[in-house]
Amino acid sequence: MELRCSELSFTYPGTTIELFDRLSFTMGQPGFHALIGPSGVGKTSLARMITGDITGFSGVLETDGMQGLLYSYNLERLPGWSGVGKHLEKITPPGKHSLRDDLIEVFGIRSVTRARFSQLSLGQQNRVNLIRYLLQDFHLLIMDESLANVDEMTRETILLKIKDLFPDTFFLYISYNVIEVSKFCAGILVFRGPGKSPQAVTVPGQDYRIGRTLDKDRLEGTMLEVMNAAA
Repeated sequence: MELRCSELSFTYPGTTIELFDRLSFTMGQPGFHALIGPSGVGKTSLARMITGDITGFSGVLETDGMQGLLYSYNLERLPGWSGVGKHLEKITPPGKHSLRDDLIEVFGIRSVTRARFSQLSLGQQNRVNLIRYLLQDFHLLIMDESLANVDEMTRETILLKIKDLFPDTFFLYISYNVIEVSKFCAGILVFRGPGKSPQAVTVPGQDYRIGRTLDKDRLEGTMLEVMNAAA
């Protein structure tokens, strides 16, 4: 499986604002990949093109036959008035109950499963929503600031667990956190400012995971490369 974009161009309908001008990149293997860059450069729009929610672009955007292209995002609302535990129980597919219970524990929301979604903190809401997506069948999950408002240690625990549970699945992680994407992602697509060519540069990340030693010097080198690519 691979995600490939070639000569992608897109202008917002009814405007002359050109968001992408012959954007090209390849993400050649499953795992964690990142989109990073300043606001307004098209990270979310590209994600929506990948899932098919935005059309009307020219060029090639291939998902190599992947089925179940899901998009999760920060501050997404949960339907219904039941407790979040009951909701998760209701939407859990057959055979995934142990996965659900494992995710609830690792994500640190066991103590709030009786609460309604509206009673949770923003970070708790995002964690519940992410569990909903991870329980579905998918080949690619886009996480657009899906762990916003979650503390750093908990985010790290969650990311390591997801990578351990889904080693053969594509994840596209949209974030502003240079340290985080450099540490956890295998490939980092760095979007540059308006008018710069090329529009985006791919930087290899450290792809840190359970059982792998993190070289701090190499991590710092990756972070510097990401920041230089964005300049």
